[in-house]
Amino acid sequence: MAEPQQDMRDEPAVRIQSPKENDFIEVELNRQELSYQNLLQVSCCELGINPDQVEKIRKLPNTLLRKDKDILRLRDLQEVELILMKTGSSQLIEYTPSLIEKPCYNSNAAKMTY
Repeated sequence: MAEPQQDMRDEPAVRIQSPKENDFIEVELNRQELSYQNLLQVSCCELGINPDQVEKIRKLPNTLLRKDKDILRLRDLQEVELILMKTGSSQLIEYTPSLIEKPCYNSNAAKMTY
């Protein structure tokens, strides 16, 4: 009898560090392609920000993620925060587009009810 196929995806919960916004979104990542760069790219796409704006990635409550090994240790729904670079006025970049403005927005998913 064949063994049940394990789920090959991880779904960390990601947000931008912001005093105004504290909600997370779940991002789906293929376990086989899980890397720091992949997490950064997918998270930025989902949140509608440029990867160049990200200074650090933090696993909450207080662990910096720096390399692929750190990312491989993430579990489903692990809370991850993107810390954006500061501008010249030492304020965090506050532009967080609405979900409808984001290129990865799935309008069908937004209409689903549970």
